[in-house]
Amino acid sequence: MSVPGKMHSFFVPGISLIGVGACHGITHYVHTYHITKPLIVTDKGIVNTGILKIITDILDGDNIPYSIYDKTVPNPTDENVTEGVAQYKADGCDGLISIGGGSSHDCCKGIGILLSNGGAIYQYEGVDKVNHMLPHYIAINTTAGTASELTRFCVITDKERHVKMSIVDWFLTPNVAVNDPVLMVGMPPSLTAATGMDALTHAIEGYTTKAAWELADCLNLEAIRLIAKSLRGAVNNDKDGREGMALGQFVTGMAFSNVGLGIAHSMAHTLGAVYDTPHGVACAMMLPIVMEYNQECTGEKYREIARAMGVKDVDEMSQDEYRKAAIEAVKKLS
Repeated sequence: MSVPGKMHSFFVPGISLIGVGACHGITHYVHTYHITKPLIVTDKGIVNTGILKIITDILDGDNIPYSIYDKTVPNPTDENVTEGVAQYKADGCDGLISIGGGSSHDCCKGIGILLSNGGAIYQYEGVDKVNHMLPHYIAINTTAGTASELTRFCVITDKERHVKMSIVDWFLTPNVAVNDPVLMVGMPPSLTAATGMDALTHAIEGYTTKAAWELADCLNLEAIRLIAKSLRGAVNNDKDGREGMALGQFVTGMAFSNVGLGIAHSMAHTLGAVYDTPHGVACAMMLPIVMEYNQECTGEKYREIARAMGVKDVDEMSQDEYRKAAIEAVKKLS
């Protein structure tokens, strides 16, 4: 419950395009923001699956020139950011488009920070250290997991220190977030599963974090329900599963961007920084362990998590029973 009299802030993108065919709306906003040549930030996987070509064909059809930076790695580094900044300046770009999952979006946000604020990316580690708006920025999502296309978070690996730096600032919220399930069809089953477990971790940690309040709670519970219902189908490349996951990860993204997460994510970031573990895999490993650790401090919330996960007869269970049921449902899905 929220504290009486407490003011809450709530950050979401100014515009969100969601659903089949949503990616075709990007040219309108390129023109709306007077972008004449965007830098497209992506990775080799997006290039190889043909997703990049879908977007460049749309831009070509409207005679919009662009530059492509496609060297983003799964845990984007400070080197990726500085390379992207140099290419943006060398190619005369005046706006940003990211295409991919969290890696591409985080890299693009890092590039945008340095373009507008200067300095080195490590200077912005922490909360509210960015002083100026990023260049106009459209984030096109291709995975159903990180929700980085709509959040105020950016995670960049410092290669020298072996640390994943978390940068949090409302200036990082993209102008336009695009979630088109058509672009997610090419995700392999393993990536679909991992990013889906990342989304579930967002929803459960966001629902149980100390900063949780009613608006975020209703979004996170619906996200848990959508993910539990849709993830298996998405892994099998089922149309309804893909659409459900696209929506579920977006819904929890709106919530956790505003209330934060928990130690499953902090430990997952450490695994990524030290061992280069894919983030969704690390979240899947940590979530049930952290749920067990935290259960005594969660009141009745695990009953609602169990219900949203599809567990039957939760109202007849004791507190210990529904807490165990919620954790087991997460393990089973993972």
